[in-house]
Amino acid sequence: MTDNPTAAVDQLRVVADDLTGAEIRSLLAAHHAEMADTTPACSMHALDLTALRNPAVTVWSAWSGDDLVGCGALKELDAEHAEIKSMRTADGYTGRGVAAAVLAHLVAVGRDRRYRRLSLETGAEDFFAPARRLYLRHGFAECGPFGSYSTDPLSRFFTLRLDPA
Repeated sequence: MTDNPTAAVDQLRVVADDLTGAEIRSLLAAHHAEMADTTPACSMHALDLTALRNPAVTVWSAWSGDDLVGCGALKELDAEHAEIKSMRTADGYTGRGVAAAVLAHLVAVGRDRRYRRLSLETGAEDFFAPARRLYLRHGFAECGPFGSYSTDPLSRFFTLRLDPA
């Protein structure tokens, strides 16, 4: 990790991940644990490693040199709609453009796969305010529950319509 905690991450590589590496497993375990500590179980929708291995889910890891700096996933809901899951920036890399780069990659993949929209669920608590701002900055709009979600005062839902190719 660089000595400057606010410097942008240089030459970020975002690659499909098979979830076998210790770094990605550790990052996702930390993500799952933090979500469990932040959100009551009935409102927590973070996927564990088993769920992330579902064939409908693709996970990407983001790297700066040899450092794992973040990750994100797409879960296909149907041929035209996917859900963004497991967005996480590694400790020490927040505020440096990692989440925006991973999100841009997921949106590009969504377009390549010809999804008509991408949606996501995130928390309504103050802890999740930076995530909500990120999604709004990147063109997502609030929406109602989608897929198997139901109305929950601790959840906020967002969607982004993708232009047909």
